[in-house]
Amino acid sequence: MKKRDFQFSITAPVSAEEAMEHISDVQGWWAKHFEGSSHLLHDVFTVRFGGPKGTFVTFEITELIPGKKVVWYVTDCYLHWINDKHEWTGTSVIWELAAWELAPDAEGTTIHMTHQGLTPAEECFEDCKAGWTHHIKDSLLKYMTEQVGLPE
Repeated sequence: MKKRDFQFSITAPVSAEEAMEHISDVQGWWAKHFEGSSHLLHDVFTVRFGGPKGTFVTFEITELIPGKKVVWYVTDCYLHWINDKHEWTGTSVIWELAAWELAPDAEGTTIHMTHQGLTPAEECFEDCKAGWTHHIKDSLLKYMTEQVGLPE
């Protein structure tokens, strides 16, 4: 049986470039506690949740094709609520964008996210699936369409 990485997609009435800019503005839709930079190839950034002893995840941007794809590689993490606190280390969050025309003068973009390495066999899968789904569907989409996200 093939491992299935977590995947989720949304569609927003924005250009691919606008979608990429919103995804890269991690503080606007995912984590209020953000350190580093998340816009250029090899940028490194950390998100934190739950105070100084809580969860953190550090990413490096390892692939960037403007308006099409960005890959965040997890270099370190601490997931305080599970036994394997470093379960995400070595995984990748892959954002792939496909632009299309809504109308002659309007664009839309489908954003497909894959968390490569986050499979049903992982301890945090159900919690992380719920978290990613909320952050993408409820916060990132709202940030793209209303300019106001719901970061933690």
